[in-house]
Amino acid sequence: MNMVRIIEKKRDGHVITKEEIQSLIKGYVDGSIPDYQISAWAMAVYFNGMTAEETSNLTLAMAESGSKLDLSSLGKVFVDKHSSGGVGDKTTLIIAPLVAACGVPVAKMSGRGLGHTGGTIDKLLAIPGFRVEMKEEEFLKQIQKIGISVISQTGNMVPADKKLYALRDVTATVDSIPLIASSIMSKKIAAGAQAIVLDVKYGSGAFMSSLEDAKELANTMVAIGKSLNRETVAILSKMDQPLGRAIGNSLEVLEAIEILKGSGPQDLLEVCLELASWMLVLGKKAEDTQDARGILEESLQSGSAWEKFLDFVAAQGGDRESVIKSQLYLSPIQTVYQAEKAGIIQNIDAKKIGLAAMTLGAGRETKESEIDYGAGVYLLKKTGDFVQAGEPIMKLYSSSEDKIMAAKVMIADGITIGDHEVSSSEIVSTVVK
Repeated sequence: MNMVRIIEKKRDGHVITKEEIQSLIKGYVDGSIPDYQISAWAMAVYFNGMTAEETSNLTLAMAESGSKLDLSSLGKVFVDKHSSGGVGDKTTLIIAPLVAACGVPVAKMSGRGLGHTGGTIDKLLAIPGFRVEMKEEEFLKQIQKIGISVISQTGNMVPADKKLYALRDVTATVDSIPLIASSIMSKKIAAGAQAIVLDVKYGSGAFMSSLEDAKELANTMVAIGKSLNRETVAILSKMDQPLGRAIGNSLEVLEAIEILKGSGPQDLLEVCLELASWMLVLGKKAEDTQDARGILEESLQSGSAWEKFLDFVAAQGGDRESVIKSQLYLSPIQTVYQAEKAGIIQNIDAKKIGLAAMTLGAGRETKESEIDYGAGVYLLKKTGDFVQAGEPIMKLYSSSEDKIMAAKVMIADGITIGDHEVSSSEIVSTVVK
């Protein structure tokens, strides 16, 4: 294989063959192709894109670059769910037990958070004793027993993606649709997904800021899934303000508990029901999303979803009583952010509030940063609510007064109060299938 020739082909807008892509990925993983050549290729992709066939071939080559999980021996349809990230997105904590309680098993590998978007694994670690590391045999045994397990990604799964993503991060090629799509889908394929539901977020707090870009990413990933014989559906949902009211690990677990017990914020519930409905449809447990929603609502009302969550926590070593009593650690310094004037909240910028939560200790600025599981922000008001001057808008949790002060500056820059009425819009805008 001539790597210079491959770079030239992509630089000049030509199509790279399946064999060339496989050789490129194999050579990058084994070290025979250096970073500087992959960097040049990634930049050529950034400017010239990839065809649907190229993107599918890249996805498969990355998925096959390391170990893969085979769920076929369990004899059931497994539907995976992926969110493109956001602020206050604790949907997996709710959807996984909800869907499992309805008869569709959930075998999920999730990641840790970085920056202003939280990771499911960090949220689960806020539960005392919860184990996120598990050998494959134990993982599969738990799914057979209770129908649900969520663990951290294994070290040798999709090594090509780990290397390529780190390189893209330092070569300004992160926001390339084919590279984003293949990164996401390769992990789903390697993790054994037979059908995939994608939550593609757009807005100020999302990776994709515009609806148009989100649609392009969704269409690309759905096309990859279909080409690799995985039934795939993408739901586009807004992330202009935080999802729900809680941002931070313990706070988000507590909010997930509220939803599973039959209360909690309506916007969060709506996104969860939409995603879970499609999971039941793809899992052959419902004819359509309307039928699925009825099944899901019954699971919430009966308490079976809540009981499944408790079984899940206990099976992975978590303190069941702490969860039952909603007694998770919250950081000791707690204060409120007050409205500077009276009026209607016009906007709560998701990204800026997410960055404020990270500053408080709820997220990582770098991979080496340690998380304060009890830190975060709780929204007492949301966009469209009226506030008086001096009225609390948010409650802040941290272990540092300095972090509280820094976060308040960020929050002030992320909230707009005015005189105009703000109408609520649909949080789920489009379904791509």
